[in-house]
Amino acid sequence: MAERQEQAAPDAVLTRIGQVVMLHHGGDREEARSRFLDLWAEIGETGDPLHRCTLAHYLADTQDDPADELAWDLRALSAAEELADGRAGGDPSGVQGFLPSLHLNLAADYAKLGRAEAARSHLRRARSAAGVLADDGYGAGVRSAIGRLASRLGEDGGPGGEGWTPPRQR
Repeated sequence: MAERQEQAAPDAVLTRIGQVVMLHHGGDREEARSRFLDLWAEIGETGDPLHRCTLAHYLADTQDDPADELAWDLRALSAAEELADGRAGGDPSGVQGFLPSLHLNLAADYAKLGRAEAARSHLRRARSAAGVLADDGYGAGVRSAIGRLASRLGEDGGPGGEGWTPPRQR
């Protein structure tokens, strides 16, 4: 019984991250960045990969410099990969839903930095990972963003592009 309650208990770190996300979405980018960095100092480079992935993903959005944004998005991907390969004891199937967005963000970062080939590489990875996304608002939003970035990069056949068919979900 205690084990069930522990599993059902909210994750305090994810709750705190969510509170800062609301602050950021409310328009206080500087304060959000400061609070995210404080959380990062608590979690550290060796903390729970789910926490690091989530926090780095949102921290990237608060950066002014595209190179800093890229660095945080790379940290998020690295933590997600730890979850995916089971090194952190995470659910490998659960992290699959993160990957399309993470690769899309990296593609956008590289595009901002004028590194078109790296952008295209991550765009391809985002596109191939998008098959795991549900047919809901989030999935549609990510697929649409992949299509928009593909158009910006002059890619043919991306989501929303002519001839593109999403991979089948299992």
